[in-house]
Amino acid sequence: MCARTSVVKYSTMTKDHFSREFTVRGVLLGALITLAFTAANVYLGLKVGLTFASAIPAAVISMALLYRFKDSNILENNLVQTQASASGTLSSVIFALPAMMMLGLWSGFPFWKTSLICAAGGTLGVLYTVPLRRVMVVQSNLPYPEGVAAAEVLRVGDQQRQKSGTDGKAGSQNSSLHDLGWSAGLAALFGFMSSGLRVLGESFSTWIPVGNVVFRVAAGFSPALLAAGYLMGMAAGISVLLGLVLCWGVVVPWLTSEATPLAGQAVTDLANQLWAGKARFLGAGVIGISALWTVATLARPIIRAIRSQPARAEPTNGAPRDETDQDMPRSWMLVIGLAALAVLFGVVSSFIEDYMPELSSVALYSLAGLCVLFAAVFGFLVAAACGYMAGLVGSSASPISGIGIIATILMGLSLLGLHSLVPAFEASVSGKLGVGLVLFMVAVILAMAAISNDNLQDLKTGYIVGATPRRQQIVLIIGCLVGGAVIPPVLNLLYNAYGFAGSMPREGMDPTQALAAPQATLMNQIATGIFSGSLDWSMLGLGIAIGLVVIVADVMLRRSGKGALPPLAVGLGIYLPPTIGLTLTAGAVLGYLIKRAIEARAKHAGAAWAAAAEERGLLLASGLIVGESLMGLVIAALIGFSGKDAPLALVGEGFAPAMWLGLLGFVGIAVFFYKRAVRA
Repeated sequence: MCARTSVVKYSTMTKDHFSREFTVRGVLLGALITLAFTAANVYLGLKVGLTFASAIPAAVISMALLYRFKDSNILENNLVQTQASASGTLSSVIFALPAMMMLGLWSGFPFWKTSLICAAGGTLGVLYTVPLRRVMVVQSNLPYPEGVAAAEVLRVGDQQRQKSGTDGKAGSQNSSLHDLGWSAGLAALFGFMSSGLRVLGESFSTWIPVGNVVFRVAAGFSPALLAAGYLMGMAAGISVLLGLVLCWGVVVPWLTSEATPLAGQAVTDLANQLWAGKARFLGAGVIGISALWTVATLARPIIRAIRSQPARAEPTNGAPRDETDQDMPRSWMLVIGLAALAVLFGVVSSFIEDYMPELSSVALYSLAGLCVLFAAVFGFLVAAACGYMAGLVGSSASPISGIGIIATILMGLSLLGLHSLVPAFEASVSGKLGVGLVLFMVAVILAMAAISNDNLQDLKTGYIVGATPRRQQIVLIIGCLVGGAVIPPVLNLLYNAYGFAGSMPREGMDPTQALAAPQATLMNQIATGIFSGSLDWSMLGLGIAIGLVVIVADVMLRRSGKGALPPLAVGLGIYLPPTIGLTLTAGAVLGYLIKRAIEARAKHAGAAWAAAAEERGLLLASGLIVGESLMGLVIAALIGFSGKDAPLALVGEGFAPAMWLGLLGFVGIAVFFYKRAVRA
């Protein structure tokens, strides 16, 4: 696939740099940044079902705070953002755990159970991605949008810091910083005007009626998604567009024509309902089979990578150690992995015992062991699939909730099969208790998926800036422990303040203020449908069939040398909201146009100018992601502290010009990007 990964490693590291890479102040700073990121992600995830990638904001904040320390360096900054982003990413457990309140099994989030499944699941996610680093980061051409962008932020900031004015590069460094600053400032301003003041629309959407059905065309005005599309390349962009057209041009209209609207229900509302309740399962089927295919194609290099892992931390042949290629040794991985599995086994056993005290000790521990085994095996498959998806479209756009849907289905079917094979488990795998056990284990798998989704982005950043992978992997585990301690009190605070849809902690609370928790609601419905026998399997099966067709097409295109059609990207186009998919495609098209313009001008301007233009494009894309991420964090904090959906809004939802003003601003940013990238 076409990916802008021609990034030169930042190789100015010295022994002194490595000695100050892992510091106490860096760990403490990472923990402090974690508090803000985790709270913001938990709130937004429960309210609208979306979370943001925190690596880039963490990198910017780390640089700003460590800038005054003369002995700080790019590697220390990198480890701070690595730890902070891991902690914020663990908030994905909110896609399952709130269902415990909806089921009536919990009246609040028990600290130790919630904390330990986050920490143990996240730690296993880190360990699973250790052998994937060489295969999917070093030897892969995946774009890793946030990882590359974070590396560029760290690199430009470090160069600006070290600038002395005597090496003749000051002008170049200032130009790089200006490119980054201009694009970041524009994206932040756009985010403030749209998400904050609400005078600019955040998306464009129109419905085209044809007979008794409608077709939808929609696009989001997100500078960060535009940049992610630029970084992911044209092949993946076309694949996302194919999935989008298949979903909203064929599947949803077909489902709408077969359905009967409720009394007074608009056909557009019916179409949205059918997409959320049926068509997204089609995308989940494509993602599922594509994920299995991805793991199968990576199996051989992954096995080689595992075998090549060092058994101990120190080399045995006396050769000098390459700090930038040192993973966590196998002995450490084994000890930490067994400890995480033991913790997970204890927490699951405690959960089962709380609600199924009639089980014998043998039955209880056997059931807990089987659940942990399922999570461990499926978690490794998830690590590879999520790492690939994050590398393809970025952590923010990677469909973790889609993985949660697949895990819910597989876990539910496994428990039903266990019920039929072992009658002693009948009480534990039926009704509300069975649904609760499924979603409890899905929360563990989501922790693994989210961390693997984020971890490889961080390792890509580290690879570019010349960090030590082993130290990154250690601080990722520290981040999981810190995040596990922060998430339960934040969840309890939000639940007691607002409640969740279908579950209010106190009588008399305003249900309109309840947090929707959309993914938890959906997974609760799926698990309940599996145990009650009411789940519609047709869309999942159709998605698997479509996925197989796309896989065959992708293989044929790659063998012929005519391009690629990444099947996971097709699944993303179906599963993700259309406001995301079309914007990613727009970014890919922008990247293609810029590439063609650079190639045309390079015939006269030379190869050096072309290389500088490629770097400029990367910096501009990084700035767009940085600006929107930081402004998103600020807006999230304002929402959380004020308790209002739009505390800064100057206009109401009925402000008609907002959509057109937003479109104009978005097009303006795209034009700025193009002209700045290809300027003389």
